[in-house]
Amino acid sequence: MPAIALATYASLPGGAVDEQPLIECLATLGVRARAAVWDDPSISWRDFAGVIVRSCWDYHLRHDDFFRWVDRVVGAGVSIWNSPTVLRWSSRKTYLHDLEIGGVRTVPTVWLLSDNARAKTASLATILTDTGWDRAVVKPIISASAHETWSVTIDDAREDAAEWDARLRALIARPGAMVQPFVEEVESDGEWSLLFFGGVFSHAVRKFAALGDFRVTREWGGWHETVTPPPNVIRQAERALRVAPSESVYARVDGFIMDGNFVLTELELLEPSLYLDADPAAPMRLARAIAARV
Repeated sequence: MPAIALATYASLPGGAVDEQPLIECLATLGVRARAAVWDDPSISWRDFAGVIVRSCWDYHLRHDDFFRWVDRVVGAGVSIWNSPTVLRWSSRKTYLHDLEIGGVRTVPTVWLLSDNARAKTASLATILTDTGWDRAVVKPIISASAHETWSVTIDDAREDAAEWDARLRALIARPGAMVQPFVEEVESDGEWSLLFFGGVFSHAVRKFAALGDFRVTREWGGWHETVTPPPNVIRQAERALRVAPSESVYARVDGFIMDGNFVLTELELLEPSLYLDADPAAPMRLARAIAARV
């Protein structure tokens, strides 16, 4: 029976709770799987037939270390999924620009990259005035689970400009920052997550923020419900997958619905929660997508 690793991080050495059924499903397909902490020096990655990057939820804090590990795994002759090319592409939110060029509807974004001299003197008040946005969301270009993601109104950006701009420039000095309009639809109607395994739609959830917050992730008190997306929304999400560098074992397409159409907020191909607890058949669907590559 071939053995594969489900890569996780030190704070979750056993992997995500909702992925335990996945291990059982893989076993029924003749694939032995276990959680393995990606930066554990005692692990011999050569012992595995492949590595599935799963709950490595600290990669954004150690981006360079994480991808050196990816290179070591591949250098040892072990396959890693999603592919290193896809992982690198997905790790920087600048991929949204590629999706936009590919015809995918995304949220308007002002990019403030660390190697751009003008970005280092950027002013949020000026950005919001120039774009006409009353409220914006600011994110690092490399981030996960809404880490260092915050919102600001144009009034606050003007009244406390020094404070907000210093906070913005701190993000820019690292991997860079992005500024987007605050999406009222996400706050009122929730954010959709469509899950695809082996390029095939599996299931979907709709995520809501905790009262008084706008971040829908579980780390910030968000919650989710199982939903059935309209066929046109699934087709629009599939279009985003076609723009990605290559096919993925798993993918999560996040977005909201505006005027009946899907607007993408994130294309998660690195380590997203797959909400396997939302559909009893989902773990087996993912298991089959993994087994097809082992």
